[in-house]
Amino acid sequence: MVFGVVLYPLLRTIYTSLHDVNSALPGPTPWVGLRNYSRIFADSEFWDTLWRTAYFTAVTTICEIGFGILLGLLLNARFHGRAAVRAIIIIPWAVPTVVSGALWRWIYNGDYGPLNSLLLQTHLINGYHQWLGTPWMALNMVAIEDIWKFTPFVALFILAGLGTIPGDLYEAATVDGASSLRRFWSITLPLLTPVILVTLVLRTIDGFRLFDVVYVMTHGGPANGTETLAFYTYIKAFSDQSFGLGSAIAILITLIILVITVAYTRILRAQEVR
Repeated sequence: MVFGVVLYPLLRTIYTSLHDVNSALPGPTPWVGLRNYSRIFADSEFWDTLWRTAYFTAVTTICEIGFGILLGLLLNARFHGRAAVRAIIIIPWAVPTVVSGALWRWIYNGDYGPLNSLLLQTHLINGYHQWLGTPWMALNMVAIEDIWKFTPFVALFILAGLGTIPGDLYEAATVDGASSLRRFWSITLPLLTPVILVTLVLRTIDGFRLFDVVYVMTHGGPANGTETLAFYTYIKAFSDQSFGLGSAIAILITLIILVITVAYTRILRAQEVR
C-alpha cells in the first residue's frame, strides 16, 4: 500500500527527472542524468519563482500564525455564544479551496467586484482598482485569500494547545501579581511552542505546494507575477510537455520542504529538551 501510494510515484518521478521525457506517449526516453537539474538552475525564471514562493510562504505563514494565536485566545475565552462563534470561524477553512479561489477572484474583480464597491462607498479609493492587474499586487491579493482561509486552521490548533495548559499555572501567576501580558509571555507562549512549530511546518509545506488557488484566481499571471513553484512545475510538465524538467522541479520542491521540515523538527526537539 505504502509502496503504491508513496514510494512508486516518488521513484518514478526521480526516474523521469533523469531522462528526457517530452511526451506522454510511450517511446524511448534517453538518459540525461542531471542535465534537467542543471537546466533548471540556469533558468532565471526558476529563481524568480523560488523567491516568489518563499515570499508568499513567509508572509502567509507569519500572518496566519499571528492571527491564529489571537483568534485562538479569543475563542478560548468564556463569553455568551462561544460555541456559535467557533462554528462560524471554521467556515473559511471548510470552504473548498477551488471555491474559495473563485470567490476571491470575484471579490477582486476590477469591474464589478464588491471590494471596489465597498472602498468607494467608504471613500478610501477614488476609482475602481484592478487588484489582480499587476504582478506584485496580485501576489499579495492571493496571499490575503490564503490568510483568510487558513487562519481558522491555525486557530483550531492553538485552541487545542490552550486546552492542555493547566489552569493552576495561571492562578498561581495571578496570585503573584502577574499581568495578562506577563502570563501570556511566561506561560501561554512557551507552552504553545510545540503546537506553533507543528502548524509552522504544515503551513510552510502548503505554501510551497500552492497550486489550485493560483490556477483558479490568476493562472500564474499577470506577467508570471503569481507563478509559484508548483504552478511552474505544471507549466513545464503539462504545457511545455517537458516531463523530465517538471519531475526535476518536483524533486527540488520535495528537497526544499524536507530541509525546512528537518530544521523545524530540530527546533521542536530542542524545545522539548528544555
